Amino acid sequence: MNFPSSVFSAGGSFDVINPATAELLTRVDQADLHETDAAIERAHRAFAGWKAVAPGERARLLRAFAATVDAHLDELAWLEVANSGHTIGNARWEAGNVRDVLNYYSAAPERHFGRQIPVAGGVDITFHEPLGVVGIIVPWNFPMPIAGWGFAPALAAGNTVVLKPAEITPLTALRLAELALEAGLPEHVFTVIPGKGSVVGDRFVTHPLVRKVAFTGSTSVGKGIMRGCADQVKRLTLELGGKSANIIFDDADLEKAAASAPGGAFDNAGQDCCARSRILVQENVYERFLELFEPAVTSFVVADPRSENAQMGPMVSAKQRDAVAASIAAADVAYTGATVTGSAGFWLPPTVVLPTSADDPVWRQELFGPVVAVMPFRDEADAIAKANDTEYGLSGSIFTSDVGRALRVARGVESGNLSINSHSSVRYWTPFGGFKQSGLGRELGPDAPDSFSEVKNVFISTEP
Repeated sequence: MNFPSSVFSAGGSFDVINPATAELLTRVDQADLHETDAAIERAHRAFAGWKAVAPGERARLLRAFAATVDAHLDELAWLEVANSGHTIGNARWEAGNVRDVLNYYSAAPERHFGRQIPVAGGVDITFHEPLGVVGIIVPWNFPMPIAGWGFAPALAAGNTVVLKPAEITPLTALRLAELALEAGLPEHVFTVIPGKGSVVGDRFVTHPLVRKVAFTGSTSVGKGIMRGCADQVKRLTLELGGKSANIIFDDADLEKAAASAPGGAFDNAGQDCCARSRILVQENVYERFLELFEPAVTSFVVADPRSENAQMGPMVSAKQRDAVAASIAAADVAYTGATVTGSAGFWLPPTVVLPTSADDPVWRQELFGPVVAVMPFRDEADAIAKANDTEYGLSGSIFTSDVGRALRVARGVESGNLSINSHSSVRYWTPFGGFKQSGLGRELGPDAPDSFSEVKNVFISTEP
């Protein structure tokens, strides 16, 4: 397998490890502060030309980028399997999502128009103006799709993009930057800058030519970025942590709820801010649910991520695996699923815990691993209260056969994205984002280019 390389080198290099085997894949050169500044300045100079590209031509270039990604879909997927430990099935979906998001936002340049507002004495019109250089900071859990959610609408709106991948998962982002040039995007319109968050990421926050930062990652880091952006009143989108609830009522299809719950909790080894890591079950069917849930957990296929039937691969790093293992060491474990043995990779089995109270750390903290906590509730009001008893509000599920109840509970739960009788959180044509400390602003959906634009109002007097 050929690995993409970085055009930066002054910041040293970083070892990129295969999570399934703990073997060294490659070393990626990192940018230092001066190289980061130079890349931002090049993106700023490129902005004038990209902004001036006719909408139809910008749309054509984004479609060409999508087609180029499509032509390299398998290559990108296998890179993600090797670098992130994602199952090959998930990785193919993720590469396809980048293609689809680019195609979706390729329509925006020709449709992202303002309005004519009725006024007395003249004509009032609005324009959407691009911001300039946008800094996008991508996490290690979903390197490809989250990158695309940022750069596709930003480019469509006429901005240039500098993107920092996570240090441990840079390979697909670097390859996407190469494919952008291959597709015909002008040089420096889309730049990937590998490096430390304390160097590259912090510079996105402090550099005056970066007009917006889009960050996906932990709530604690997001708070620091928000404080830094405040100094320049810099535009900001934050997609942060989650501790989402899966609420199962006694009138639900329990077999379906139990069979689907492992995927909602353990997909990507639980390293998902949308993971339904808290399961709330109505008390009169609580024991029955646990009985049905056990075979669903124990049959969840944990395997080499290259295997076509793998449902869960390894965790991304030894550090992340060890942190999750330590957090559940004292928990009341009901049962665990399978794991891979005899491998040096970063494996942890799917684990079901039964917290003793709502203050139990496994119930309150975002562990970011294949761990799910199950707790009973009494009625609708108790379910909503327990679901909302968290600092987060990103996603969640509600299982019930009563449509009225589903809507009542959905309106009562403080969360940005909810699914009824499913665990689907993300569609690129609908908005995505969180309540409370799960984030600020929205990604995806038809309005995403608005968040990478300023509205300019122009009044034209018609008075004689």
